[in-house]
Amino acid sequence: MEFDINAVAKAIEADAGQPIDGLSQSLKEMQKGAGKVYTPEQIIIRETRQRLKLTQANMAKLIHTPLPTLRDWEQGKTKPPAVAVCLYSLIGKHPELANDLAESVSV
Repeated sequence: MEFDINAVAKAIEADAGQPIDGLSQSLKEMQKGAGKVYTPEQIIIRETRQRLKLTQANMAKLIHTPLPTLRDWEQGKTKPPAVAVCLYSLIGKHPELANDLAESVSV
């Protein structure tokens, strides 16, 4: 399957509202039929958590979500609900929101 990797990457990032590290490489691997393919939702969730330097356990606690659920989202076993992707996108753009959330729980 041939497609313009840069155009697809720009469209995905525009939809996500933020740059996504590793997206172009993942798209290249997908085009070659090699490597694991990650959904934009998986990338947003994992990259946001990593930018905040939180473990999966601490991030799950921060957003009041069971740890196995967060793991399933990051591994692509289940698709996260749109509200979770929205929350991660907001936190990714405004990391200070994580502090506000942390005040409501003890991370």
